[in-house]
Amino acid sequence: MRSLLYDIIRLNLHWDNLERYYLEPQIIDGKNMATAIRQVVSEDVANLKQEHQITPGLAAILVGDDPASSMYVGLKEKACEEVGIFSKVFRLPMNVSQKDLKSLIKELNDNKEYHGILVQLPLPLSIETKEIVQSIEPSKDIEGLHPENIGRLVLGDPIFVPCVAACVQKMILSTGQDPEGKHAVICGNSVSAGGPIATLLMQNKPGAGSTVTVCHEKTADLTELTLQADILVSAVGIPNLITADMVKDGVIAIDVGISRVKDSSRDRGYRVVGDFDFESVAKKASAITPVPGGVGPMTIAMLLSNTFKAAYHSTI
Repeated sequence: MRSLLYDIIRLNLHWDNLERYYLEPQIIDGKNMATAIRQVVSEDVANLKQEHQITPGLAAILVGDDPASSMYVGLKEKACEEVGIFSKVFRLPMNVSQKDLKSLIKELNDNKEYHGILVQLPLPLSIETKEIVQSIEPSKDIEGLHPENIGRLVLGDPIFVPCVAACVQKMILSTGQDPEGKHAVICGNSVSAGGPIATLLMQNKPGAGSTVTVCHEKTADLTELTLQADILVSAVGIPNLITADMVKDGVIAIDVGISRVKDSSRDRGYRVVGDFDFESVAKKASAITPVPGGVGPMTIAMLLSNTFKAAYHSTI
């Protein structure tokens, strides 16, 4: 019987070859990288079904009818179908109570059909998000945000690396540059993105070993710090926050931010942009992720990977 560690190592071997999926040397193409990862997950899911008669299952909880959240859940549902993962979306009204939401999560925790549970964020202001995340069984917390999983990440022994942090690390490694010894500056300190990214990159392990600085809304001089970055990651959600004068030549620029800005030239009336002023920063960066088409597709791919890991872990 293969161990979970075996499968994680096998997946990591695939990451090492992902640089061949670039469309252009300077652009980190998240779509093509995600396609490669999905192929790996699809093969592993098929093997799991054949060897253990287990189909990985993902339960996604969507509260309210926010268009962006609905779109993201739809993309995840489609991605699951493509790799052979069973998924079901549980749609709840905006006015659902904390008690009823936790009751649903408890049912899903006890349901062996589902190996992973995803609660689409953000939740309504009436819901205490931290309490909801903590109510998910850690072995089913495929986003890696439960305190137990965050603790394992800090200790350097994670089962589920938070999806955004995992994809950021893989995208940095795909450039062929080693983060070890480099100064990584992270803009944003959220529990779901900036915090885990910083924690992952500072660890004394292969693929990490960076000196990490975390910037946030109380940082006095953002530019002074971003100019020092060998690796610059922004997960703030402010359109075009990072401009060319804020980065040094050769920086690896990873854009986690995503925002809608009005654009009357588009049929839908808006366009999607990231935290980086892409055109200007790309001229100085050694590698950069686009928005859209960068971190977004990779995050979904890592969610699929974590769902598979959860299902495989249930067999050992």
